[in-house]
Amino acid sequence: MRVRHARSAPVLAELKAWLDRMVDQVLPQSALGKAIHYALGQYPKLQPFLTHPEVPLDTNRTENAILPFVVGRKGWLFSDTVAGARLYSLVETAKANSLEPHAYLAHLFTELPKATCADHLEALLPWNTRPAPLA
Repeated sequence: MRVRHARSAPVLAELKAWLDRMVDQVLPQSALGKAIHYALGQYPKLQPFLTHPEVPLDTNRTENAILPFVVGRKGWLFSDTVAGARLYSLVETAKANSLEPHAYLAHLFTELPKATCADHLEALLPWNTRPAPLA
């Protein structure tokens, strides 16, 4: 955390200073002007990166997780169901939590009928269970 703050905070401060200087020097409707205004609008969302170690600087993991869905979306135009989307969400959430999806779903479908309270359901969430690691 200290290394992140020591190395990244000055870079972000320098970027912010440059954006603040440039915002009045470029035409707002130019491509650069639009990019600067966008960056200034998004800048507050960068701040948690410096103070919360669990926040990544980029969204690569998220983008990589949804890429197969985006690529396959046109092929699924005729098979769009809410149940399918929920199952896909479970698979991707299992992967994001380093679980082997088939093992997690098997565990979930075995244990879910036995759940009798909110605590039991909470225990079945992918970040709270470890049926089998992702290979």
